[in-house]
Amino acid sequence: MTLHITGLNHRTAPVEVRERLAFPAPSLSEALRQLISLEGVQEGIILSTCNRVEVAAVLQRNDGAQLMASFLESNRQVAGSQFRAHLYHYEGTEAIRHLFRVASSLDSMVVGEPQILGQLKEAYAQAKAAGTLGGFLEPLLSRAFNVAKRVRTETGIGQSAVSVSYAAVELAREIFGSLRGHAVLLIGAGKMSELAARHLQRAGASKILVANRTLARAQEMAALFSGSVVPYDKVQSAMHTADIVITSSGAPHYILTRDSVQRVMAQRRGKPIFLIDIAVPRNIEPAVNELDNVFLYDMDDLGRLVERNRLARSEEAAQAEKIIEEEVARTVARLREREVTPVIVRLQEQLEQMRCAELERVRSKLGDMTPQQQEAIEALTKSLLAKIAHGPITELRRQASQGELHSTAELIRRMFRLPAQDLETHG
Repeated sequence: MTLHITGLNHRTAPVEVRERLAFPAPSLSEALRQLISLEGVQEGIILSTCNRVEVAAVLQRNDGAQLMASFLESNRQVAGSQFRAHLYHYEGTEAIRHLFRVASSLDSMVVGEPQILGQLKEAYAQAKAAGTLGGFLEPLLSRAFNVAKRVRTETGIGQSAVSVSYAAVELAREIFGSLRGHAVLLIGAGKMSELAARHLQRAGASKILVANRTLARAQEMAALFSGSVVPYDKVQSAMHTADIVITSSGAPHYILTRDSVQRVMAQRRGKPIFLIDIAVPRNIEPAVNELDNVFLYDMDDLGRLVERNRLARSEEAAQAEKIIEEEVARTVARLREREVTPVIVRLQEQLEQMRCAELERVRSKLGDMTPQQQEAIEALTKSLLAKIAHGPITELRRQASQGELHSTAELIRRMFRLPAQDLETHG
């Protein structure tokens, strides 16, 4: 049997191709059953996210790339000419390595992001519920989860922000410590400010206020966070209640000046305020940063922080790759040892049958024996067979560890006249 993975991701295919091949959650169970109904497919799992679509299958055939591409074409009803050039294919050890890297977020758009592990676990749960996992793929996925945990524990790959929106959270924590009880004011209701506010709320920010030139959009944004709308012309009067202000207005001029923020700080009696200007052109006059207890960051500041963190993650990713290689080697060794076990068991059974048959054949010639004599003959013959089997078994295990089982297995099959099917090997 061979593990085969076929897929495409954010690096190999544009979003319009990925979305055509994506598997809607309600149809996933049926797709999994269709997958394992294919001839030669023993087990299977499908991982479908906004950034990747992958089909992993345990096969008893050697045309996995063609089979999986045809499955995608048939199930998603998309012509192969529209996506086949974007596919990648992995088999055997390379497939195991890819699985471990995906689980550990080394293959993600944002290296170190935690979402992919949760998505893979959900795919695992769906495949298990559909009955498409077995003795090969299920323990391999469990191993992948453990590898991801080891990477997260032993490296700092997920510790620093590598997106502008999350960098805002990191900076806010440096200023305020815990964000619990702190209010956030959004001036402008763009996508970037929404993402930043979402991260801040998840980090503990208790209240979201939204001001926007278009009232309907402000109401829509406030509803996303169970927040409140602030009239656009009342922004400065509302600022004294907000500890974090995010501006993303399309105004062509500064909407917050040094003088206006100075008046706000007088109302706040010097209580710190964190201003995040993600608008282009900028919404906040740079001189605001000269005021005491005012912390102003614009897109360039956030970008520099993100770049520093990205470099730090790159260093951690190199350490994570070493962990992946260790775990791949360990897993492949275990799989190869598992491959050789049925051969060893069959060989031992064959030798034991020969021993028993020979004892039965000569038993009448030995005459009456005491129990002690019978035990001695049993022990002697078993010891002889163990010594005979020791060499072949040791060689089988050694060759399996080096990935060269087939030639040795074939020789032992001929020597001991074992059935060929007992010596099938896994890729």
